[in-house]
Amino acid sequence: MSQIFDLLFEQYSQYQTFDIVLEITAVVFGLLSVWFSKNNNILVFPTGMISTSIFIYLLFKAWVLLGDMMINAYYFIMSIYGWYIWTRKENKVTTPISRVNSFEKKIAILIFLFSIVFVYSIYVYFDKWGSLTSYIDNITTAIFFVGMWLMAKRKIENWIFWIVGDVISVPLYFYKGLTFTSLQYFIFTFIAIAGYYSWKKILNKSIQTA
Repeated sequence: MSQIFDLLFEQYSQYQTFDIVLEITAVVFGLLSVWFSKNNNILVFPTGMISTSIFIYLLFKAWVLLGDMMINAYYFIMSIYGWYIWTRKENKVTTPISRVNSFEKKIAILIFLFSIVFVYSIYVYFDKWGSLTSYIDNITTAIFFVGMWLMAKRKIENWIFWIVGDVISVPLYFYKGLTFTSLQYFIFTFIAIAGYYSWKKILNKSIQTA
């Protein structure tokens, strides 16, 4: 049992207590954010902003995952945008859950390609490109960039991107020695699957009553 514990948490003996507390706090608020998103609750944004703010600090200061740092900065900005979209009313009706149209698919592809190039340039600038984690981090960044944009637009397809990105992130963070964050993404995966079916149920119901 102690060997399993050492495997999961031994690396934390090298971390400052303050950083460990910050990571756990960010994980808690991150889980709350995804849970609120699953339930189509606007609290997804303030809780997410707290989590991403902490992760921006940790990713830059301690973990050197520049792509994920950019993801969290992007999350913070898109949370402001999403908060506005979710509360905006057109003809007294808030923005509903819907599917992406052909134009939005093209935008999603452009966001994916742009993020690949952008994050690569960030890694090169800081002379951090070349490790396996930098390649994986670049891919997950692109996936999450699209997922966050689709969530802000209240598109059901956002969950597909979250699921794929979460699955990739679990071993990535465990390999980097960030067990709490790895566990967070493991839980994220199941919440995202539940979120997809929850939103799908809401979407089908709105179509039937339209």
